Amino acid sequence: MERSSSTEMDQSLDDRPIADVVLGIYGYNAVLAAHRLKLFPLLAAGPRALPDVCAALGINLRPAQAILSAAAGLGFVRYADGSYSLTPLSEKYLLETSPTYMGSWWDIVIDNVSDAFSYDPIERAIRTDAQQVFQGEHLFRTLAEQAEAARVFTRVMHSISMAPALAWPDAIDLSGCQRMLDVGGGSGAHAIGAVTRWPQLQAVVFDIPPVCEVASEFIAKHSLKDRIETQSGDMFQDAFPEADLHLYSDVLHDWSREKCVFLIRKSFESMPPGGRIVVHEMLFDDDKTGPFATAAFNITMLVWSVDGEQYSGRELSAMLADAGFRSIETKPTFGYHSIVTAIRPTAADG
Repeated sequence: MERSSSTEMDQSLDDRPIADVVLGIYGYNAVLAAHRLKLFPLLAAGPRALPDVCAALGINLRPAQAILSAAAGLGFVRYADGSYSLTPLSEKYLLETSPTYMGSWWDIVIDNVSDAFSYDPIERAIRTDAQQVFQGEHLFRTLAEQAEAARVFTRVMHSISMAPALAWPDAIDLSGCQRMLDVGGGSGAHAIGAVTRWPQLQAVVFDIPPVCEVASEFIAKHSLKDRIETQSGDMFQDAFPEADLHLYSDVLHDWSREKCVFLIRKSFESMPPGGRIVVHEMLFDDDKTGPFATAAFNITMLVWSVDGEQYSGRELSAMLADAGFRSIETKPTFGYHSIVTAIRPTAADG
């Protein structure tokens, strides 16, 4: 007897994507717990057998095995000869001694889980289109009034930014640029990355005062005080410092399309002919059906910001073209990030 076509199993469509939604909640949170338990610094000291991990972390065998398995499944830990050790991925991003440490990002997730990263605030944000943190005010306007919060947030963002900041300057020829304006430049990570790669380049980090204080610390730490300066200001209200290269790195996604258009046009009007703009973001595909990481990051904009969203390369290119920029290009750079870059035409360009 033939089976009904409605119940016949299509082996090419298994249930893994359905299961991954639920299982990811548990697996990813287990790795966050491993981070808080200091599993990764423990293994940095050398390979450890399972009983040693239990003793050092103060947990029983079953949960120790569980978090090790989750971390190994994501490529953070490896198992060989009866012991667990770190992979190069963890050594680069999960040890505080690394210049590209990103564990602070995980900390902000853990510390704000009830307000921003659990199911309820996400559903509320989707249903109401209302920010769920900072009492409905724009994140950065609130931080401007809370200097210490701004400093803490900037240091966290530095941990996210440093690795891509060291990568995108390799994807573009900046040999003709002399001075970079890092608009909303935060910790100065991207200014540091750009001037390190391009020795003729000077830079100015433009942000609110407490953020500039943190940027100055990182600039001094990298011994770049002679090449990078900071200037306090409001990017919507104050005149931009002179520069022939403007960078917006993970800035435009914090704002509505109208505000993005305002900033792009402001850059066009304030830079000299032949000047370049670089927009560094996690981009949607042109039809905005992926990638999933960008779509997920877009949800954080619903929760954390008043009007921000992730944009596609096509959308940003259109904003640049409408402002008058030409020679517009989109290039992948590092991880989930890409750049959209363009030139302000000269008189010779017509």
